[in-house]
Amino acid sequence: MTEIRTLVDGRGLVESPRWHDGRVYFSDWSAGEVVAADLDGHAEVVARVKSLPLCTAWLPDGGLVIVDSPNGRLLRREDDGSLTVHADLGLTGWNDIVVDGRGNAYVNRAGFEPMAGEEAKPGFVFLATPDGTVREVADDIAFPNGMAVTPDGSTLIVADSYRGELVAFAIGAGGGLSDRRVWAALGDGTPDGICTDAEGAVWYADVPHDRCVRVAEGGEVLGVVEVDRGAFACALGGPDGTTLFITAAQWQGMTEPEPVRPGSGRVLVAEVEVPGAGWP
Repeated sequence: MTEIRTLVDGRGLVESPRWHDGRVYFSDWSAGEVVAADLDGHAEVVARVKSLPLCTAWLPDGGLVIVDSPNGRLLRREDDGSLTVHADLGLTGWNDIVVDGRGNAYVNRAGFEPMAGEEAKPGFVFLATPDGTVREVADDIAFPNGMAVTPDGSTLIVADSYRGELVAFAIGAGGGLSDRRVWAALGDGTPDGICTDAEGAVWYADVPHDRCVRVAEGGEVLGVVEVDRGAFACALGGPDGTTLFITAAQWQGMTEPEPVRPGSGRVLVAEVEVPGAGWP
């Protein structure tokens, strides 16, 4: 059994872990806060954005981009803590984001409002380039969730939670996507947040199964980390890149007034063998 340690406790719906400059950053969707924590668990709020979802990514120049879903914007946190508009997405309802090494931001959204109980419709991936241009680059993803870019920068991988798949696209010179394929079929797996490692494998968080799973291209399971509540997202970081940060909470349901039990949100850590690589 992999040893699990609680780094941060007492939070709400926690998501979007990102390792940067010696700390893990994560979002508390319930509180509308982006939080940074060191490896001793000392945490501070670095931004407040009332957004559900509330995901983040780091730009190549070190700027933090925050998805402002209800206002259809990407916000950039400046060095003084102020927030400026990085890109206008033109629509609302955005979910996850990943930024590659060239500064291309990939943002996805469902084709319906799940928390309002609407009928499911496939979602999309949009690209926001460094010059602020925004365009759709992929569609027909039943429920787009976590995303990652492979270490060589050539491939975007998208978690499709409803189809139980990781879907891959080739990234073109201008950031466009092509060569769509199923990177891994996950059986009963329900992928949420994802990250890649130095051997080209993907870790995916799985809320209904209370676990994070490491898979190879094609779907072979390479490792499992079991937790005691729904695992929403995971990221690799730490001094050696081998610390798996897991955001987890007790799931109550998409259409419940509180999707997770208040105060049940935690950032968990586990040591793994292969270091992280790629984005996030």
